[in-house]
Amino acid sequence: MELKFVDPRSLKDNPDKARRSKSSPQADALLLATIKAIGVVEPLIVFAEADGGNGFVIDQGHRRAKQAIVAGLDEIAVLVVPRAEDGGAMRSLATSITHEQLNPVDLWRAIERLVALNWTEESIAIALAQSVRQIKKLRLLANVLPAMLDAMAKGDMPNEQQLRTIAAASLDEQKEVWKANKPSKGDPQVSWWSVANGLTKRRMYARDASFGDELAQAYGIAWVEDLFAPADQDSRYTTDVEAFLGAQQEWMTQNLPKKGVITESTTYGEVKLPPKAERVYGTPKKSDHTAMYLDREGKVKTVHFRMPEVRKKGKAADTADDAAIVMPKSRPDVTRKGIEMIGDIRTDALHEALSRAPIEDDMLLALLVLAFAGQNVRVDSGAGGDHGFGRRMPRHAATLFDAEGKFAFDAETLRIAARGVLIDALSSREGMSKSGLVALVAGEAIGAGGFLANMGTEDFLSCLSRPALESSCANTPVLPRARVKDTRAALVEHFKEGRFVHPAALFAPDATSLTEWLAKSAVAEVDDDDSVDPEGLDDEKQSSGEGEFEEGYREAAE
Repeated sequence: MELKFVDPRSLKDNPDKARRSKSSPQADALLLATIKAIGVVEPLIVFAEADGGNGFVIDQGHRRAKQAIVAGLDEIAVLVVPRAEDGGAMRSLATSITHEQLNPVDLWRAIERLVALNWTEESIAIALAQSVRQIKKLRLLANVLPAMLDAMAKGDMPNEQQLRTIAAASLDEQKEVWKANKPSKGDPQVSWWSVANGLTKRRMYARDASFGDELAQAYGIAWVEDLFAPADQDSRYTTDVEAFLGAQQEWMTQNLPKKGVITESTTYGEVKLPPKAERVYGTPKKSDHTAMYLDREGKVKTVHFRMPEVRKKGKAADTADDAAIVMPKSRPDVTRKGIEMIGDIRTDALHEALSRAPIEDDMLLALLVLAFAGQNVRVDSGAGGDHGFGRRMPRHAATLFDAEGKFAFDAETLRIAARGVLIDALSSREGMSKSGLVALVAGEAIGAGGFLANMGTEDFLSCLSRPALESSCANTPVLPRARVKDTRAALVEHFKEGRFVHPAALFAPDATSLTEWLAKSAVAEVDDDDSVDPEGLDDEKQSSGEGEFEEGYREAAE
């Protein structure tokens, strides 16, 4: 170590200096005034230039050297020290922190440089008197978009929660959000709240999981540690919400008590109990039942409830008590999105079959009658003043007229018009356009199942539960894997050149539902007792001609 006096203009900047963000003009002005008044009090730390140079490189004191030149000093004191093995990286960082705390971006860049020079996170933590967790947290900035880092390096830092959200997102997601929220010349301030809000994903924490590592692996859940969370709690999380909830549901199924049911929660997060059930808040009895459900955060909750006593003797009472508990299926085989996809696939197949499949004339007219019985069809005569329905139907009727406006058509034109009306009337799509049961009957009648598209795709198979996905492997060489996503990938590969149709998408109307629909839709015959008209209304109908109209309609129908 040697003390020398050198011209500050001959000193060279260290390209690997720890502090890279510019200091404020006020701080530079204060340092310049001090140097002009009393000179450079603390000598700069320098080391001899390597690679054959004969100058000195500044290790510590870049700002002092710069302001000494501005003050016009010809000489300043420097302390020449041996060059460290890491190029003085740790020494420069430690000294910079003691003078003034670095902003997180500069500190992260210095730590990354030390790691590149074979420093371990533990040794960096010891040298800087920091915890290893803090070093790991700073290294998360490596996951931040460089454009965002440049904005942070100017002193515009997000808070810890916002930085956590940003660092957890992918660079592609950050790039898209930054494009919409980057600062402008007119407004240089970054709205970090908007950036973090655009990157926010729902997190499901490992501390809330009832399932173990085996189920987590089966559902393909990979835990990510939240280094910004308190160190004394399990901060692992996943953003794969569907897999987390599926694993929770399977754990509840495997650990359901003898008198237990799996239920759902209400929109307010409360448990949904069976009808007439009374919740037990105290100590449950042996005859009480247990309900397990998932709350808003995905945690497994357990409550006890009691059913009304059935006034029967012996075992019949227990049987009736258990039979009273009817809960909806907790996890359907096909999700709501999958049901909507089935509706679209069915409708496309039905429309294609109506356009191309061979249909006899009597069947075609029967289907036309059936189509107008769909729950999505309403055609008004205009007598009620409602003309808002059936707007697509006139275009088909218009084809039955000739150029002179006369109602004239041949058999082929009539068939095409009938097919068009059926296509516009029949639908299996979810929502108001769904025809319901009649669309399934129509599809089965004309063989629309042969027109169903291949459903062995990633989009649809991701809508299936684990049991439903594994049952889809039947009659295929694909064997269920330990992880759901591996089974799904194998099925997608298998059906890439083939065709897979889920049983739920087939045009197979449920016998019970069809019977109920027929009973509800059939015209009830008038009993003899009902034919008596004490008020004389039948006379009024006959005088108005309505009775004659109904009789004529029956004759025409016969």
